[in-house]
Amino acid sequence: MAIKRGSQSGGGKTKGIRSRVFASVAVFFVTLLAFSLLFVGRGLFTAASSGKKELPTVSCRQDLNWRERLALQHLNSLFSKDVIDVINASTNDLGPLNVDFFRKEKLSASWKVAGNKMSAGNATSAEAAGEALKTKNETSRFKEERTSNGIEDNSVFLETPTKLARRQLREKRREKRAADLVKPDDEVTVKLENAAIERSKSVDSAVLGKYSIWRKENDNENTDSTVRLIRDQLIMARVYTSLARMKNKTDLANELQNRLKESQRSLGDASVDSDLYPSAPEKIKLMGQVLSKAKEQLYDCNLVTGKLRAMLQSADEQVRSLKKQSTFLSQLAAKTIPNGLHCLAMRLTIDYYLLPPEKRKFPRSENLENPILYHYALFSDNVLAASVVVNSTIMNAKDPRKHVFHLVTDKLNFGAMNMWFLLNPPGKATIHVENVDEFKWLNSSYCPVLRQLESAAMKEYYFKAAHPTTLSAGSSNLKYRNPKYLSMLNHLRFYLPQVYPKLDKILFLDDDIVVQKDLTGLWSVDLHGKVNGAVETCGESFHRFDKYLNFSNPHIAKNFHPNACGWAYGMNMFDLKEWKKKDITGIYHKWQNMNEDRVLWKLGTLPPGLITFYGLTHPLEKSWHVLGLGYNPSIDKTDIENAAVVHYNGNMKPWLELAMTKYKPYWTKYIKYDHPYVRNCKLSE
Repeated sequence: MAIKRGSQSGGGKTKGIRSRVFASVAVFFVTLLAFSLLFVGRGLFTAASSGKKELPTVSCRQDLNWRERLALQHLNSLFSKDVIDVINASTNDLGPLNVDFFRKEKLSASWKVAGNKMSAGNATSAEAAGEALKTKNETSRFKEERTSNGIEDNSVFLETPTKLARRQLREKRREKRAADLVKPDDEVTVKLENAAIERSKSVDSAVLGKYSIWRKENDNENTDSTVRLIRDQLIMARVYTSLARMKNKTDLANELQNRLKESQRSLGDASVDSDLYPSAPEKIKLMGQVLSKAKEQLYDCNLVTGKLRAMLQSADEQVRSLKKQSTFLSQLAAKTIPNGLHCLAMRLTIDYYLLPPEKRKFPRSENLENPILYHYALFSDNVLAASVVVNSTIMNAKDPRKHVFHLVTDKLNFGAMNMWFLLNPPGKATIHVENVDEFKWLNSSYCPVLRQLESAAMKEYYFKAAHPTTLSAGSSNLKYRNPKYLSMLNHLRFYLPQVYPKLDKILFLDDDIVVQKDLTGLWSVDLHGKVNGAVETCGESFHRFDKYLNFSNPHIAKNFHPNACGWAYGMNMFDLKEWKKKDITGIYHKWQNMNEDRVLWKLGTLPPGLITFYGLTHPLEKSWHVLGLGYNPSIDKTDIENAAVVHYNGNMKPWLELAMTKYKPYWTKYIKYDHPYVRNCKLSE
């Protein structure tokens, strides 16, 4: 029994081994068969797609149909029928399927494909398909030509139609983007050039120089980088010098002081790098080494910050002091008389009093009181300035015969003014010169200003000015001592009906104006019952009543509005009939008496003028009167050229060396510099 069981067990083992061997052999043959089928199918597909003539066309088609059916069986389980139809249509129409092209052609325009940004500006899907078909036809034709010529076709080295179309579209988009980028750059460049040209036109470099506060010193922001570096080093050297002395590091302090002096000498008066001395780079290097050494030994954040703050406060005080001194000097220069003008007045005065009395009279005196003519009032002690006003008015007048000039001057300049216009009569116009000191009715009992000027308090205020001992201390009082505020020629504008009792209208002109157009149109302006026709000067926050009057005083606060708009003297049309009806001179006297202690306004004739003509001023068009040529360097050139009258109000009068060069030609064009008197007194442009 034992032997039988052993033989049975051995036979079972033999059968198991045989079955395993048979299974392995079967798997091997199945695998071999699968690879054989794969290579055979691949070879058939390659032969069919390459178009070689060795294989029959029918067998290729059968093989393709078999592969298509096999692929569709697998695709049906993955894609819907609609997707498969799209794939078939794309393959039939445009050749082999291309995924990128399928995305461009069939997807929504809102889809974004990486590498291909679809926008409204790009080619539409229809255009892309057209390009692809065109490219495909060209490629097919090229293949046929190559085949007919016996050249073997190899599609591996040719771009597919879709790739070629895509590349062409990319090139078009690239060219369009380049053109779009270049165009804005050109426009921006043109705008910048135009802006630079306009800025250069408004710069008065001849007067203010390269240190002008009205413009940038340089067009290039980096041209003074070295200068700035030296200035920064100087500041830090001063800080560390002070700290070194504080900590008893004498050697370091002396070294810093020596380098400080050398850097100051190398900097000099330079404001741009081109003005620096050649030794500047070496001095910068040496100063940097000393500052680095000082930083290692002395740097303390709190100490450095405190020292810089103290230097800033000191610099601020110096700036304020220099501003006061500058104001003092500019006012001093403004009230002085140039030697040439003084010479001219003296020569004319001497020659006038050498004339016999019968030759001192002007012609056409009958026109002086004719109300139908155009009358001008001009009060001045400057012969040359008065001549410019008269000459410019006559040269721009349509009919000079109808213009009458009433000049009033003081006793000192009466002979010179007469002599000038006797030698240089204003053509067919009428002119008459009077002496304000001969107006006997203008006395202290009638005129509050004259009475106040005679008082001891006013003399102390105007002439002594608290006896300032320094320039900065006297700057605030100097403007109060300007002769124009003390002269009755300046206050005579409030007495026009008394000076010209038989006239109905008169145009008042300052002697620092230039007339550029015919002014007769002003006589036809309807003032609507107002007394004064003037150009308003108020802006958003300046030239309003609160800038001229003391609204802390109850008399001012109760009667006037602080935001009321100011207006300008210099060219004013006065209706003398309405003046008399409203007793304008009486209103002026009332307020002038109330201001005896200067509590309502400080000085001048504009504040009392604003008060006197409050509610009685008719605004004129701004083009009649452009102001600011005596202080504002940025007035628009078009505004100046279109103005009927330009006004050099401010300290920079056109006859002074302070005058701004770019505005001066508007004034000098009316002066004959070849005139014997002008030439002998060395007056020049």
